[in-house]
Amino acid sequence: MTARKPAAARKRPAKKCPDCKGTGEITETVRVGSARKHRDTEDRQSALCLACFGTGHAPN
Repeated sequence: MTARKPAAARKRPAKKCPDCKGTGEITETVRVGSARKHRDTEDRQSALCLACFGTGHAPN
């Protein structure tokens, strides 16, 4: 008789992060001025998603 190989574990597809929608990056509004008198500009910059730390997968 031949030995049976163990069955391969099924990998579940990783869920996408709801904040960045799986990209790992979000956009933030650029703020100008001091801490007390800041104003938001219409410019945007990309930032690392803090919910998933740039992986794009939903946190457990």
